[in-house]
Order: sequence, then structure tokens, then C-alpha cells
Amino acid sequence: MSKVYLIGAGPGDPELLTLKGRRILEQAEVVLYDHLAPEALLSHAPPDAERIYVGKKRSEHAASQEEICALLVAHARAGRRVVRLKGGDPFIFGRGGEEAEALADAGIPFEVVPGVTTPLGVAAYTGVPLTHRDHTSAVTFVTGHSVEAIDWDRVGHVDTVVLFMGLTQFPAIARELIARGRSPETPAMAVRWATRPDQETVTGTLATLPELIVRRGLKPPATIVIGEVVRLREKLDWYERLPLFGRRIIVTRAREQAGTLAGRLRELGAEAIELPTIEIAPAADYAPLDRAIANLACYDWLLFTSANGVRYFTERLDRSAADLRSLRARICAIGPATRAAVEALHLKCDLMGREYVAEGLLEAFAAHDLAGRRILLPRAAVARDLVPAELARRGAVVDVVEAYRTVIPEDAADRAREVLAGRPDAITFTSSSTVQNFVAIAGAESLAGVKVFSIGPITSATARSLGIEVTAEAREFTIDGLLAAITGVLGYSAGA
Repeated sequence: MSKVYLIGAGPGDPELLTLKGRRILEQAEVVLYDHLAPEALLSHAPPDAERIYVGKKRSEHAASQEEICALLVAHARAGRRVVRLKGGDPFIFGRGGEEAEALADAGIPFEVVPGVTTPLGVAAYTGVPLTHRDHTSAVTFVTGHSVEAIDWDRVGHVDTVVLFMGLTQFPAIARELIARGRSPETPAMAVRWATRPDQETVTGTLATLPELIVRRGLKPPATIVIGEVVRLREKLDWYERLPLFGRRIIVTRAREQAGTLAGRLRELGAEAIELPTIEIAPAADYAPLDRAIANLACYDWLLFTSANGVRYFTERLDRSAADLRSLRARICAIGPATRAAVEALHLKCDLMGREYVAEGLLEAFAAHDLAGRRILLPRAAVARDLVPAELARRGAVVDVVEAYRTVIPEDAADRAREVLAGRPDAITFTSSSTVQNFVAIAGAESLAGVKVFSIGPITSATARSLGIEVTAEAREFTIDGLLAAITGVLGYSAGA
């Protein structure tokens, strides 16, 4: 018999999962997750962990509560480490108490890992503190499923009232509160998908909010906050004022590299949608690179044109009989990201171009006598030949060796259809390969109405040659430059 962990997944933003919750999730053998648990959290579970959706929407239940409890007991008795991933907090209107009771009755060991409950997420991401010395000293959490089951005389006069699952019943709830003496002018707010980039917020009063909800077409799941603290939203709202709030932006970088750009976009309020159009794969034949590493001491320059080149060169070096002590060459990097990869090895870069493209690299070499110099260039199997050809013309002996390949991920076409169906605002391309592969799997015509952002002129030229109109190009050919281009077009100032 194993153990069951009831883990609060938080209100929607995947980064609000606790460190303890993530640690346990990373060791799970079975994960039962519901509709409100961020699906992105499933990536923390081991690849071979069984993932079981047991979500419950208002009128759609993938599994009944009795079936969920039975699954927890059965998998634990089978000796598997079970995680029950629940939106918000397990013990706040999450039915975690019922599941814990079922486990206790069955003699199954369990542990509860608290999560950020939805009202706390609503408060933080809308600028509405649930308590405030000048406005309220009491908060009541109420479930709005059954209007008749609540004592509104007792509940309705608490300074701040938070309604879970009360959106469809809110007109009746508002009438009950007003009938029992609550002022119709009491500020009130409804929030859907709190803490997510698609967060929707509707503010009004107890009297006006029901009609505003209908007019906006707001649908469950949503949380309602009633009380004077709602007035503070105008002053304290920070999330919905982020420059890219609500924008849906596709990131086409390789899965292992997408995190940096996606994370920066999320910091700016965007929904970053990862659609890897390239996958970094080992070289088809490592013999040329292995021979170069065996003769590393004979090279005058070691030239890297990507962080991937650094990574795969280092991996082959580690597998060889040599190590970094064999390196006497000076090191050149095409740009800051590549330089950072080199410096992570406690090595210094001797040369880097002003512009982070092949032409900038060649310009940086202009002051160096290359006659008879031996240069090692470990790079992708398919890449522009401008650099090695020009260096050879200047008298260098250039050994171009395959360090890795870029291929189209197997699931890319299906993922592209899914992502494009969601009507994204923009797409980003960070290399010619990402553009070429995207066109191969989805076609240039699929980007009709979608703004296109390119990291630099070479990528832009590739896009245009394939029939894609580039909306904006980074002035500095880096992730920072790309973000600046996106914000310049899609961003808005606070209050806009």
C-alpha cells in the first residue's frame, strides 16, 4: 500500500503551486487532476506517470465524487504513489475533506498539501485585498450553489463576502442581500479565470453587477467579491495593467529552449503558447566531431554560433579522453546567449560581433590575421555557409563539424492545429529553422490575421521568402530585442 497526496494546485497561474506540491508531483506514479487544476502542472510529473482526468464542470462530470474516491483507494492499494491535484486548496470548497475521509475509512495513508485558494488569487491579481484596516476586518467565504441553504441574515452583513460557484445564482443572491438590508451601492466584482492571462474582471455594485455579468457574457468558473474593498481595485490593480496582459503569443522555439522567452512573455502579462517547431537532436554521425576533439590542441579558434553548439560540443568532450585542458584556442561566440553558455563552463569569450548574426561575426574577425589559422566550428547539420566560406577566403582552415541536428517534432502538426484554433494574437520566430518548419507543418496562410515577430533580418528574410508578412523585427537580435518589438506593437500603457 502506498500513500495519497491531496495537493492544492492553486487558482490558475501554474507558478503558484507550492514548492512542496511540486516536489511530490515530481515523484508521482498516478495523477488524478480536475478541471480547475492548471494542465501545465502535469509536466512536472514523471513522463511515465499515469495521468487521469476526473474534472467536474457544472453539467459535465468526467467522474463522480464516489468514483474519484474509489480510484484513489484502488491505486494506493496497488502500491502506487498517488497525487490528487485539485484547483485552489483541497480543503476550501474543493471536496478534499470528503476524499480525505474516504481514504481514512479505507485505512489509506494520506497527506494534504495546501494550495493558494482562489479568493487569495483573485485578491492578489485584481488589486482587491480581502481585508484592509480602513475597510474590513471580517471575510466570509460562501458557496453559491444553493441560495436557500445560506442564512443571508447572518452572512450578508459581513464586511467582505466571497462567493464561490455563485455566478449563475448571483441575481437571486444579490436580491437576498439587498432585501436583508445590504446597500445596493455596495461595490461588487466578478472574476473569471483569476491569475491567468485570460482573467476577466467585471466590477459594479450589488445592484448593477448581475446585469453587467449578462452583458459581458461572463461564464463559470468565476468568483464574486462583495464589499468596500472592491473600491481599491482602481488604485491597486497591477496585473491587468501589465503591457501584454491578455495577449496570446505563440513561441516556436525548441521545447528545451522555449522557457526563457515564454517566461518573459508571462512576466509581461501575455499567455505564452508553446508550439515547438524544431527539436534539437544528436548528430547523425559524431565521428568528425570526435576526431576534432581528439585534436583539439591544434586549433587556433573555437567558433560557436549557438548555445546548442556549446552544449553538444561539451557533451562529446565529456565522452572523450580529453577535457578543457586540451583547449588552447581562442573562443568566439555569435551573441550574448551563446557567450553565456560558454561562460557557464568557466571559459571566457575572446570575440563577439556587434550584431548577433553571421555578418556581425565576420566583421569581428576583420582585425585578425587568419592566414593559416585553424578554426573549429561545431554547429547544426544544416546552416548558412557564409561564415566558413568567408573565413576560408581570408586564409583560414575551417573544420565544420556536425554537433547536432534540428528536426520537426512528431506532434508538431497536431499541436499547430490546436494552437491556431485558439486565435492567437501573435507568433514569434527566433531562427530561419523555426519559420521553415512552421510553414512545413501549418502553411504560411495559417497566419492570416496573426502578427508576426522576428528576432532578426535573416529570420525575417526567410519568412518573407515563404510568403509570411513580418509585423516587426527586433532591433537588437536577442530575446530582449524581440520582447521590445512585441511590446512596441502589442503593448499598452497603464489604464489604456
